[in-house]
Amino acid sequence: MKINKLLLAATLFFSVNMAFCQYSPYYVNPDDSDYTESCTSIMVGKGASTDGSVMTAHTCDSNYRTWLEIAQRKSYKAGDTEPVYWGTLHNEEAWDMRNVTEKGRIPAVSETYAYLNTAYPCMNEKQLAIGETTITGKDTLVNKNGLFPIEELERIALQRCTTARDAVKLIGKLAELYGYGDSGECITIADKKEVWHLEIFGSGPGKPSSIWVAQRIPDDHIGISANIPRISVVNFADKDKFMYSTDIRERTKRLGLWDGTSDFVFWKIVSGSKPFSFREYFVLNSLAPSLGLKLDSEELPFSVKPDKKVSVRDVMALYRQTYEGTEFDQTKNLSVEITRRDPVKGEYKEKIRPISNFMSNDIRSLLNNIKPGVTERIRSIAVIQCAYSHIIQLRDWLPDEVGGVAYFAFDNPAQSPRIPIYSGTMYLPKSFGICGQLRYREDAAAWSFRESNRIATINWDRTRNLVEPQIKKFEEMIFNQAPLVEETVVKLIKEGKTQEAKVFLTDYTNNFASQAMQRWQELKSELWTIFARGM
Repeated sequence: MKINKLLLAATLFFSVNMAFCQYSPYYVNPDDSDYTESCTSIMVGKGASTDGSVMTAHTCDSNYRTWLEIAQRKSYKAGDTEPVYWGTLHNEEAWDMRNVTEKGRIPAVSETYAYLNTAYPCMNEKQLAIGETTITGKDTLVNKNGLFPIEELERIALQRCTTARDAVKLIGKLAELYGYGDSGECITIADKKEVWHLEIFGSGPGKPSSIWVAQRIPDDHIGISANIPRISVVNFADKDKFMYSTDIRERTKRLGLWDGTSDFVFWKIVSGSKPFSFREYFVLNSLAPSLGLKLDSEELPFSVKPDKKVSVRDVMALYRQTYEGTEFDQTKNLSVEITRRDPVKGEYKEKIRPISNFMSNDIRSLLNNIKPGVTERIRSIAVIQCAYSHIIQLRDWLPDEVGGVAYFAFDNPAQSPRIPIYSGTMYLPKSFGICGQLRYREDAAAWSFRESNRIATINWDRTRNLVEPQIKKFEEMIFNQAPLVEETVVKLIKEGKTQEAKVFLTDYTNNFASQAMQRWQELKSELWTIFARGM
C-alpha cells in the first residue's frame, strides 16, 4: 500500500511538472508580430576596417532560441548520410527534439569543422562566419516541398567550408538540388579575406529548387541587410562580384517575374518593395555622410565606402542605436521639464524622459491616443525583443584559433555586455546551453541579463546611468585584454601547443562570461534598490 501511494505521488508530481513544462514554441510577442523586421546584419570589408579585419554581424530580434553551444567536429564513413531538420529555432536545449522534425537526409562528408551553434549558426573554427536577416519576398516563390530551411544551410556550410565563396557555392548547390523551402532570406557570409551578401528564395510551383544571387561587398565598403532585399542590377558577366543560381534568368522569365530584356534588378523581381528603410539609411548615412543619402530616394547604394575606416567598436555602437537625438528618435516629443525640491539643493528644474525607445506598442498607442502623433513607431537597430546578437571579426594575420572572434550578447544589445567567443573556444558555460525564451529559468544565461534589463526599462532615463557604464566597462576589458590573449595564443601555437592554446581561450571566454553574468545579477539588486526608493 505504501509503495502504491509513493508511485501515485510520484506519478502526480511528474504529471504536474510535465504540464508546467509544456510550451508553445510559436509564441508571438505582440510587440514583435511582424517577423519581417526581426534582424540586422552589418558587413565590413577588410579595406574599410581600421585594422584590416573583415566583419559580419547579426541580431536575432524575435522569439528564437537563446541556447548556444560549440558543436564539435564529426566523422562519417563512406555512404553515410546526415539529417536535415526543421524546428530547431524553438527548442529549449540541444537534446530537445520536441517539435523538431527530420525532413530528409543528404550525403555526409568524411569530417566536419567545429562551429558556434546559435539559432542561426554563425562561425566555425576556420574563421568562416555568417549573419542572417529574413527578407521574405513574393509569396509565389515559396515552395514548402523544398528540403532546406535557411538555418540548416548555414550549419552545413560552416561544417564543410573554409571560405565565403565556397560557402556561397555549396549553399546554392544544395538549395537547387534539394529545394529551398523557407521564406526569403539574406545571409551575410564572411571569411578573413572578404564578405558576401547572399539573397535566397524558393523556386515557385513545381519541383523544388531555388532562386538566389550573391553579391560581394567591395573590400573598401560596408553593407547592411535589415529584412529587405537589397541586391539591385545583377551583372552576370562579373564573376568576381556576383554568383547566382544556374537557371535564374530562364526560371524568372517562366514565372513571369522578368521580361527577359530589361536590367535584371533582383529586388524588383523577388519583392518589388522599396529596397531600404530606416535601418539601412541610418547605417549607410552615418558611415558615409559625405554621400548625402536621402531617405526619400527610390534606392540607396548596395554598399558604400565609409568616410572613415570602421572599427569593431564602431559596429558595436551601431548595434546599440535607438536613433536617440536624431529626427528618428521616438521619444523626441516625450520629455518634460519639472520642478524638484531637495533639502540640500533646494528647488531646481530637471528635464525628464521617463518613456524610452524600448516602449511597447501598447504604450505607444496610449500616448498617441492622449496626443495624436506624439510618437511614431520607427524600427531601430537595438530592440527590446532581441534574443541575442553577435559581431564577428575575422583576421588573416592571426591563427584561426584566435583570429575569429564573435562578440556575443544576450537580450537587448543596448543594455547587455558583449562576451568574446573565439574560433578556438572548445565549450561554453553550461547556462549558455539552456534557452530562456520558453519560460523563466534561473539556470539559463539569457535571464542573467534579461531580468536586469527589463527592470532598467521601467525608467531608462534613470537607470541607464547605472547600466551603460557597465557595458562600457566590459567592452574596455575585452579590448584591453585582447593583445595579451592574442600574444599568448600565438606563442603557444608557434610552440606546437595548439591544444593548450584552445584550453587558454576556452578558460578566458568562460571566465569572462561568468564575470558578466555575475555583474548583471548584482545590477538587478541595485536597480530594485533604486525603485524601492520610489524613483
